[in-house]
Amino acid sequence: MDTRFRVETPEGIELALSVAGLVPRGLAFLVDASIRSVIYTATALAFFLWLGDAATGPTLLVVFATEWFYPVAFEVLWGGRTPGKAGLGLRVVHLDGTPIRLPASLLRNLLIAADFLPMAYGFGIVSMLCDRNCRRLGDLAAGSLVIHTHHQGLPDQVEVDAAPVPPPIALDADEERAVIAFVERAPSLTAARADELASLATPLGGTRKDLEGIAAHLLGREGSSR
Repeated sequence: MDTRFRVETPEGIELALSVAGLVPRGLAFLVDASIRSVIYTATALAFFLWLGDAATGPTLLVVFATEWFYPVAFEVLWGGRTPGKAGLGLRVVHLDGTPIRLPASLLRNLLIAADFLPMAYGFGIVSMLCDRNCRRLGDLAAGSLVIHTHHQGLPDQVEVDAAPVPPPIALDADEERAVIAFVERAPSLTAARADELASLATPLGGTRKDLEGIAAHLLGREGSSR
């Protein structure tokens, strides 16, 4: 069920994103569901020992908040990954390949209720089987995509020598893609050409090292050293 989703960067570089199919996404969901179950059980026990018979209300509030905001918090703060997705090598991105942001993550996860209808994730499974990019209803509405992160050609495979550094100015989606594309392409360029291109991005620091740090931040992971 896995396919390739192709994204062209502003530099004209085509990235082939490997779309995650129903099976790996289902396994990631089960891992996250298991983690949430542990949280619910521990919360219920703690509240029962503290509040006795009055524990039901606070426990239900924690369950409600965790069920809805557990995936959103992880996706936004951890580069599109929940623990389950990270364990299966998956990541949620926008259709342009950039890491998912808060509005899209909220929308795709709020609509999971629709994916569960009429029962046992019925609409969600049908949607993923019918869509060539295996998107559930929430993904279709939010413009998001779940991809593998371990295949050649994915932005997650860009190697950097700098620690993640937030950009000094706000970047739009096209600018983020341009930074990631530059860092991906830089190893194939001469040092002089790479430095020349990096110098064009003066507001971001103007050096290859600056752009590598920003790219690592945009990809939602820690920098690596070679």
